Amino acid sequence: MGRGLFPDELSPSAYDIDYEAFYQKGYRGVIFDIDNTLVLPDAPADERAAALFQRLHQIGYGAIVLSNNKGPRVSSFAQGVGGDYVAGGGKPLPRGYRQAMRQIGTDEAHTLFVGDQIFTDVWGANACGLYTILTTPFTRREEIQIILKRILEWPILAVYKLIHHQK
Repeated sequence: MGRGLFPDELSPSAYDIDYEAFYQKGYRGVIFDIDNTLVLPDAPADERAAALFQRLHQIGYGAIVLSNNKGPRVSSFAQGVGGDYVAGGGKPLPRGYRQAMRQIGTDEAHTLFVGDQIFTDVWGANACGLYTILTTPFTRREEIQIILKRILEWPILAVYKLIHHQK
């Protein structure tokens, strides 16, 4: 499992992950970040995201979105994909991840986390013992505080890629 700031794996997109293979390994829940993971920042749920949640439910997963955004944004998105949600999640603190697992009925050993940021998504999910998948953000046009975090992510990703390239 990834520890600290390192994800367990990288994926170009939340839509490129082989969820069926993870299900075969015993995973039963998926927690997603929303902005820049499933859709562009502040975009509503779209057909692609709704189809992913429908697919996950058909496989047998509990699927939920966990966001630091406020209730109206997160509840509207969750309603659009047919999933549950945790708003104001406080990532990277553990409480939001734990609440999400309670809501979908899973535990650390059987839950994936999919998100696009190291310092909120991956760090927090790793602290809870989840399997973490870091996705490539849809866009680099973001708020200044996120841009600054992205700059700090570069050396971490470089080390991750160096270590995993050597295996």
